[in-house]
Parts: sequence; structure tokens; C-alpha cells
Amino acid sequence: MSSLLKKDVAWDWRPEHQDAFEAVKKSLASAPVLMLPNTSRPFHVVCDASNFAIGCAVMQFDDEGCERVVSYQSRQMKLAERNYPIHDKELLAMRYALIKFRVYLLGEQTFAVYTDASLRTVIKRPHLSQRMARWLSFFAEYNFVVHYKPGKINILADTLSRRPDYDPRRLTRYQGAPDNDDGDEDCAVCMELGINPTVLSPVLPLRQRITDAYDDDAFYAGIIRYLRDPTADALATLTRPTRDTITRYDLDGDLLTYAIDTIDTPRVIPADDGLRARLVHEYHDPPAGGHLGREKTFATISRDFFWPRMYKWIRKWVRSCGGCQRVKPAASKQAPLRPLPVATSAWRSISMDFIFGLPRDAHGRTGILVFVDRFSKMVHLAPVAAEVIADASAELFLDLVFQHGLPESIVSDRDPRFTSAFWTRLVALLGTRLLMSTAAHPETDGQKERVNRVLEDVLHSYATSFPSWSSFLPMAEFALNNATHASTGLAPFFVNNARHPRVPALIAVRRSDPPAVSTLGGGGRAPTPQSVQSSSDPPSDELHQETAAKVHVVEGHALRGVAAPATPPSRHALCA
Repeated sequence: MSSLLKKDVAWDWRPEHQDAFEAVKKSLASAPVLMLPNTSRPFHVVCDASNFAIGCAVMQFDDEGCERVVSYQSRQMKLAERNYPIHDKELLAMRYALIKFRVYLLGEQTFAVYTDASLRTVIKRPHLSQRMARWLSFFAEYNFVVHYKPGKINILADTLSRRPDYDPRRLTRYQGAPDNDDGDEDCAVCMELGINPTVLSPVLPLRQRITDAYDDDAFYAGIIRYLRDPTADALATLTRPTRDTITRYDLDGDLLTYAIDTIDTPRVIPADDGLRARLVHEYHDPPAGGHLGREKTFATISRDFFWPRMYKWIRKWVRSCGGCQRVKPAASKQAPLRPLPVATSAWRSISMDFIFGLPRDAHGRTGILVFVDRFSKMVHLAPVAAEVIADASAELFLDLVFQHGLPESIVSDRDPRFTSAFWTRLVALLGTRLLMSTAAHPETDGQKERVNRVLEDVLHSYATSFPSWSSFLPMAEFALNNATHASTGLAPFFVNNARHPRVPALIAVRRSDPPAVSTLGGGGRAPTPQSVQSSSDPPSDELHQETAAKVHVVEGHALRGVAAPATPPSRHALCA
């Protein structure tokens, strides 16, 4: 409704305005119970600012020591205020809080204001802007102390300043993004990243989009000119740091590549935020991406593409992804009870488990049978019915695991489905040993429990995008197997096949002419016989170090505060 109150705006009362008006009346009639202010106790204020709104709250501790809210406040920024620098926006939020809560705070001996870290020293600067100088006289009326409160725990004020209904540009992340009903596509993500959501064109192919962006980037355009005409004059136009690293750059047709090492030569992406958003979306948001975390997303994108400060860019994208924030729980540190012996080769030892409680699909299936190779961390998934029996489990085991050879050992829990007479007889005929978890301590097989949690997060991320979860299962399996694993530093697909799989973005930037030499890889380089041999005998020592660094057991009690793990081995060790 506030849009109708702007200057020179015609009055046009629409159904959405009526709905907003009814919502206001309903909120006034059923407001949440707030704490009555107690003047004998100190107040404290939390405030925050985003790119389009400010929010704040005044709070007190009750008799039980719990933090309670006395009053909330928030509003949209005016057009001029949206152009303020970040320090002034945070200062604007603090000023707004002091104005709104003046009746509580004026005359208080000392109260705390929790806000951005930069405001602790901003008023002590030797040179103040005219705006800050005007506001200092207002702040002088109050006796307060500014404390820094990180955004991840300043949830209340952060939420108030990022209300979706305050966002003036509620568009999708960019043109050409797939349409869906998911709120993840709101433009708040673009604003946090400083991305113009209208800069991308769905018409241009990705390769042409990259080459056109080179012309608008003076830095990379100069490098391309030198590589096409390596003269002394062209080299002199480059900066000194660029000249020192010019040997790392090369041309792949009309695309610029950057040699990080002797193996990886990813394509260089110019300074085009819209183009970078398109690539990150392609690797992170679609079903084959799996909405995985920043580390796995960065490792996957960096195989094929490169731009400066890419990790920070991807970290900000993942941190602001609405789907990830909704479905992924906060991680808690918990050491395993007892580590299982580290596997020494791929598919020699596997773990398996069921996930049940899923919605019934068209075939009446409500569970997933999960197979995990304990060495490469590769995952195979199969939908199953709730009343699955040992016969069906055995058939799925042979269909999915036998293609890799028969394992020597199987790690399972004490589920009746695994301990049935038929299952025990089957594994005996296959020559396997059924390793059982320690009673009442499922942490023994923590690897498969962790896989189950990641799989459930991935399924939650796309719950509304598919008619049933079982139709999405192959893409979830691909996303997990294409992601770099923390303990090995390698993707399970690479450990098993000595190459990375082809993904849509990589195919979109391929050259139109066929390569001169056929390779086994996804458009990269052919693995040598040594690399193929190495892929079946990877870093067992590093896995032992990783396990040893995480395990601390004292009289059967798992210690909290796990020691820092050893540095994971580089995937390039496989091709050494």
C-alpha cells in the first residue's frame, strides 16, 4: 500500500492492496504477545540494514533470563537512501531505532546497540560526511554503547530488514532462468550479489555470451590481443603483474583459458556479474547441481571455469540461496564413536542403509535403499517400498553393486531387513562378511548416516519441482557423485572413472569443430595409463590421516571439538 502514497502516483486500489489492508487489520487484531517494558531493567537494541530496507527491535531479559522483544520496527528505504554507502545505511538503521524507541531509551543510563562491526569506530573517524555530522548531534542525546553482532546470530533484525514484501525488484535471478513457483528465484539474491537481473539474454548461446563479454572487459581484452599478436608493443600495454603471469593464459578457439596447473585449464569468465550468475545457477540450482554447499559448488565450477575471487562470489551466492537456507540444518560437531577400517580400493567395502518416511510415489514406494562405496564415496540409490523384503534388496544389490564387482565386506545396521535369514544366506554365498554396527551407537557407520542427511537435504530442495521424489532420484545421485568429497579432495565419479562427467554448461561452451584427438574425458585431456592405474589406488594414507584426525575416544565417550583434519590430497595426485 505504501506505493500508492508516493508523490505523483495515481490512486489505483487493486485486489492486492485490499489483501494487504486486510492483512494489516488481522495483524493488529492478533499481534504476537510482546513483553511489557520493565524500566528497572536495561534495554538493548538490535538493528540491521539491507539494500532496500531497515529493521530494528528493542529487547529485554525476562525473569527467567530469556531474551524477549518489547517492540519491532521496520520500513522500506527511500530511493535516495538506497544510494547510501553501506556504513550510512547501517547508521540509518541505528538512527531509526533510536527515534522509534525514544520513549524507552531516552534518559537510560547506558544501553547496548547491536549492529554492524563498522559502526563501532565510524563516529571516531577524523573526517565525517555532512550526513554523519548532522546525525552526531542526535546521537549525543543518548547514552549507548555499540557492540558487534554477527549476521548469522542477528537473525531478528536481519529478517526485518530483508522482508520479501519490501523488495522493490522481485524478479527472477536473471532472464532465461527456468520458471518455477519456488521463492528462491526472488531478486533479493541478485541484490545481495550486486547483480542486475535484467542483463542476461536467453537468446545468446553461452559460448557467444562469454566471447562478447571479453570485448567489454579491458583487462582480458588486452590479454587476448597479445595472445593473438604476441608483439612487444602489445605486451607493454599490460600491467606488470599480468606480464608476470601471461604464460598461464592461452586461447581455446575464441575462449581464454587460465592454466592453474599442468592439468586444469579452466575457461576464463570476464567481469560480467550476470554471466557469472548464470554459470553459478547452472552448477548449483538445477536438479543435477543438488543445491550443494559452497565447498562442493566451488570445486565443481573451478574444474571448468575461472574468475578472480570466485570462491567469495560462490560463497555469497550459496549463503543467500533461499532453498539452501530453508532445508539445511545447522551443522553440529560430533565425533564418531569408533572409526571403521579405511578401505584400500574402490568398491571393496560398501555401506548400505534405508531411508523411509517419504511420500508415496506412483508405484507405492516410500523409501530409498542407499549404497555407498567407502573408498571413493560413490553413491547408488534405488527407490523401494516400505514392506521391502530381503529378496528385493538382494536383487537391487546385484543390479547396482555387481557392475563394480563384489565387495569383500558390507557395513549395515541391525535393521531386520538386513538380518533376515535369506539376506544372511545370500551374503554368505557371495563370500562377504556382514559387519554390524555397535548396539545403540549408530555413529559407528557415520559415513552412510552423513550421506543420508545430504540426500534428504537435496530431496527437500526440489520437493516442489518434480511430480514425485523417485523421478528426481537419478539426478540426485549424479549431483552427489559429481561433488568433491572433503575426505579425499576428489569427486567419486573421478575416482572411479579417471575423468569428470560432462555437464550442460561445459557442453554449451565446446567448440563447434571436433577435437583433433579423441579422449575419454569430458572435453578435457585423455588420462594416461598411469592415471587410470592411479585411480584404482588413490590416497589410502590420506584417508587414514583424515580418520585419525577426527577420532578421539576416551572410555567410550566421543569427545567434542575434533582436531583439525589433515590437508586433503589433491585430485591431481591421481594423474601424477
